[in-house]
Order: sequence, then C-alpha cells, then structure tokens
Amino acid sequence: MKFKLFLILQTVFLAIICMFVMPSLRPADKPAAMSADAAQPSGTLAVALPAKPLKVWDCISSWYGADFDGLPTANGETYDMNAATAAHPTLPMGSVVRVINLRNHRSAIVRINDRGPYVEGRDLDVSYAVARRLGFAQRGLSRVRIELLELP
Repeated sequence: MKFKLFLILQTVFLAIICMFVMPSLRPADKPAAMSADAAQPSGTLAVALPAKPLKVWDCISSWYGADFDGLPTANGETYDMNAATAAHPTLPMGSVVRVINLRNHRSAIVRINDRGPYVEGRDLDVSYAVARRLGFAQRGLSRVRIELLELP
C-alpha cells in the first residue's frame, strides 16, 4: 500500500515539475500575417511569392564556396558562401528564383547577385549553403528546375 501511494505521489510530482520546466507542447498563437520586418533565419529570403512563376526552366547547377568566400561578386556585394544567393549568366541582378533539385525535390529560394557559371553546360551556380540545402554539395552538380519569382 505504501509503495502504491509512493508511486502515485511521485507521478503527480513529476507531472507538476514537467508543466513548469518543459515548454508547452501546444503551438503558440501565430499572427494572421507576417510583417515584412519579421526576423528571418540567416541565409533565407523574405519574399511574397507570386501565385505563378514568371518563367520556369530546367538546367544543370553547380555550387561555389570557400575559394570565393569574402570576394566581391559581380554586383559589388561580398560573396558569402552561407547566404541564399546564386550566379546566373543573364538574369538581372537582384532577381529572386526558386531552385528545385529534380532528384530529391528539395527547394530553396535564392537571389541572383553574381555572374556565372563559366563552365559550358551549366546555367546556375548556387552558394555552398544552398547546395547543402538542396542535397548536392557532395556530388557537385545537379539537374534543377528554376522558377523565376521576382524581377528587380
């Protein structure tokens, strides 16, 4: 009898402790609309996406990283291999595109801030962070779909 009482009291005590120590498992109330000034995780872009992309095409993408980190890009910014950026030979600087890896269907939204790639057969160079997010940093190349979302 004493053992059962001890187990019941211990369970109640642990439940009370868990209520105060552990964060709530219920989702917090979210605002109806996110403001433009809302904080974004590092390396992501806050973009109001159009209902339909302006243009869609498939191509081969590669990535560039540490060798160029800290160097100026074609638009004068400093290249950050951990940012959500990409290089394209003809898209206007500041264009926003969604890049979708056709092998695993992972996607990332990036901003065009550089020119390249300068290797025949490739149409897009993404930053190292984007290549990791899309799952092709190990292979180096991937067939991707580009959806043009916004022009500057």
